[in-house]
Amino acid sequence: MKPRIGLRAKLSSKSEGMWYESGGDRSVFGLTMSQIVDAVDELKARDSIDCLELLHYHLGSQVPNIRSIQQALNEACRIYAELRREGAPMGILDIGGGLAVDYDGSQTNFSSSRNYTLQEFADDVIDLIMSVLDPLGIPHPTLVTEAGRATVAYYSVLLFNVLDVNQLRHWSVDDLLPKECSAALERLIEARGSVSKKNLQEAYHDAIFYRDEIRTLFTTGSISLRERALGEQVFWDTVARIRKETRSLKHVPEELQGLDAALVSIYYGNLSVFQSLPDLWAIDQLFPIMPIHRLTEKPMQEGIFTDTTCDCDGKIARFIDLHDVKNSLPLHDFKPGEDYVIGVFICGAYQETLGDLHNLFGDTNVVSVELDRDGEVIFSKEVEGDSVEDVLTYVEYRPKSLIDRFRRLAEQAVRSQRIDFAVRNEAIKTYEDGIRGYTYFEE
Repeated sequence: MKPRIGLRAKLSSKSEGMWYESGGDRSVFGLTMSQIVDAVDELKARDSIDCLELLHYHLGSQVPNIRSIQQALNEACRIYAELRREGAPMGILDIGGGLAVDYDGSQTNFSSSRNYTLQEFADDVIDLIMSVLDPLGIPHPTLVTEAGRATVAYYSVLLFNVLDVNQLRHWSVDDLLPKECSAALERLIEARGSVSKKNLQEAYHDAIFYRDEIRTLFTTGSISLRERALGEQVFWDTVARIRKETRSLKHVPEELQGLDAALVSIYYGNLSVFQSLPDLWAIDQLFPIMPIHRLTEKPMQEGIFTDTTCDCDGKIARFIDLHDVKNSLPLHDFKPGEDYVIGVFICGAYQETLGDLHNLFGDTNVVSVELDRDGEVIFSKEVEGDSVEDVLTYVEYRPKSLIDRFRRLAEQAVRSQRIDFAVRNEAIKTYEDGIRGYTYFEE
């Protein structure tokens, strides 16, 4: 019995300056047109052209423009028809993936959106296949699609709590001024007091100049740490005043347009971007992000997020906007001791499987939520995330051996009278709790 055979075509479709390809290495990812002809000739030489039934291609992932999909499918249908003319029975057309998710809600061909609906996608696929094959009298194929992202993206929401915030404070600088200070600091204070709508750029240039001069004086040992710190306070207060004045201008000078981003508050999130949102870091994927607490209060701060890893790339500093990409998100004032949880939505596609053990942060806790027939929420399944013990085991450490070594060190400290038994017991318990606890911060 002869086996059934399929070919994978390497297609490309150009649309608005962007190329989408089914793969880079044609020997691995797909056959070029000449290779398809060679494959047909080889099948004919082996008297096996009747085994060729499937044509498959894959345009890419997250294809935002319907024209790219249409152009590639038209090319695939022509190949399909030509394979029929060469004597292959065919019967199956696999159009691969690429069906995009509208992450930002703009319904455009921006990379984090799509300019078509699911119904339009389905209609275009069917109409285009019929328009190519019907005039040639070729039977309609069985269609296969691999729209994994569009199928699973919506199933997952990442929740993380805010641990703290780094916020620019507004000082009463006049109360902090020393009796004697450097000329650079005096000039910076003068620039701060001169801010008005008529001289915003001049005040901004002066502030940067004298700030840099103060930094130089400090590195040469000419001023104290306290004066350097005071200079920073005056500088940022000056910038905040300039930003406040720009909000009433019809046209903001280009060099002053980035002040909002420079003055944002930094919210420390209890997460690892590399573990839970790797596409945000790797390919600048945008996800819908918003607080899920205090929704009846107007957010008064502009902020970004940084995670609990030690990597400077572990941050969320690009956010969805209908007209552009924002560099900050409206957030509420952080209140110590009060829960403030942030939701990252539509992150079910690839994020969990791509996540790694960067900085040894493991899988997060997972809760499966369902609705019963009455619309009531049911927590149908709960899975605990990785413990420190789990993660250490993944990287070839033995937690039991680590605990034994720590216990021996504690015993030695008792014998040398550096600690007593009570401290020894507390230290061992704390160490064991840490080894067996969650890899993320716990109260």
